[in-house]
Amino acid sequence: MNLSTSKSQYRLAGLCGEMWRTFCSTFCSTFGLGLALCAATLIGMPHAAIAQSVPPAVKSVLADASLSGSGTYKWFGLRLYEARLWVDKRKFSAANWTSSAFALELIYARRLYGERIAVASIDEIKKLGIGTSAQHEAWLAAMKKVFPDVEEGTQLTGLFVPGQPSRFFRDGQLIGEVPDPEFGLAFFGIWLNPRTSAPKLRAALLADK
Repeated sequence: MNLSTSKSQYRLAGLCGEMWRTFCSTFCSTFGLGLALCAATLIGMPHAAIAQSVPPAVKSVLADASLSGSGTYKWFGLRLYEARLWVDKRKFSAANWTSSAFALELIYARRLYGERIAVASIDEIKKLGIGTSAQHEAWLAAMKKVFPDVEEGTQLTGLFVPGQPSRFFRDGQLIGEVPDPEFGLAFFGIWLNPRTSAPKLRAALLADK
């Protein structure tokens, strides 16, 4: 193989790699959360490896919050987000997770569109078999209003309190809520329901339970 051929193959390999990265980034932005729950590879993160300072939004509901567990999702090598579950360990039970308050924090690693995250979320809720068609329609409309577009470093936090609206924060600032208490059971069930399509992530989030 001569030098010119080697250079050509090198340039071709670089071009193909760049095209693949662009495709994956665009695909993730288009389809959002659904990729994370359906096609990603989970990497558990030991507690000592990540910052454990409790976000202010979490403290507003859980004065004694501590990290239950965390996990990072990758899709074909692309890191999508890190998820962290904050709980009051004296009250929280994995077997009865709907009975006490908690917070789910997602720290995104790339751009995703809020509307796509909402659509993918309702698809996951339907897979869990939770809610009626009318509720799905109402929940989807509510999520589209609340969920923002995100980019690398964006922190979205959802707060669950039994029997109360689900509140959402972006980078510590309240961005909205979904009033229906049943929505919280459905939405956070995407990660915590035993029937979740992401059982490895559920296990990582409930690592201490």
